[in-house]
Amino acid sequence: MRHIISLLVENEFGVLARIAGLFSGRGFNIESLCVAESLDPTVSIMTIVTSGNEAIIEQILKQLNKLINVIKVTDFKEMDYVSREMILIKVNANEKTREEILRMVEIFRGTIIDVSPQTYTIMITGNEDKLKAFLTLIKPLGIKELVRTGPVAMPRGNKTIKIKEKEPKGGKEDGEDLL
Repeated sequence: MRHIISLLVENEFGVLARIAGLFSGRGFNIESLCVAESLDPTVSIMTIVTSGNEAIIEQILKQLNKLINVIKVTDFKEMDYVSREMILIKVNANEKTREEILRMVEIFRGTIIDVSPQTYTIMITGNEDKLKAFLTLIKPLGIKELVRTGPVAMPRGNKTIKIKEKEPKGGKEDGEDLL
């Protein structure tokens, strides 16, 4: 079963390597990984997508919680959340296909971010199903290159991922909202 896991981690060198090492050392696969600084520059947010049965996911979560630089681990499986991915896709664009590509991009609320005499580079954001649908439609026109982010996610509504610190840091109180 596929899981999206969010980690709040200390923004320090080597943290990503330790987390990747935890997965590879135990034979778990990371299907997708996105990392960026949070509102607090000392904390980064990682979004990891992995798969496994409940026992494997439970082991992953326990092992992640043991890492010193990990502040908070959240498995989105147990809550309502919003999730989005982004793709950049370079497609063949000639006189015959340009109008069709423009219509598809408009329908999918995408953006053309680069134009050359032979290609369009398109940015599309959305959930996995939306991106798959776009790729299915655009593929016959000739995809030259594709990159994608993998999902990023956050809880729906008023819920936030909160820091539950092991030790007080920088004057933050236990449970203070980070986001």
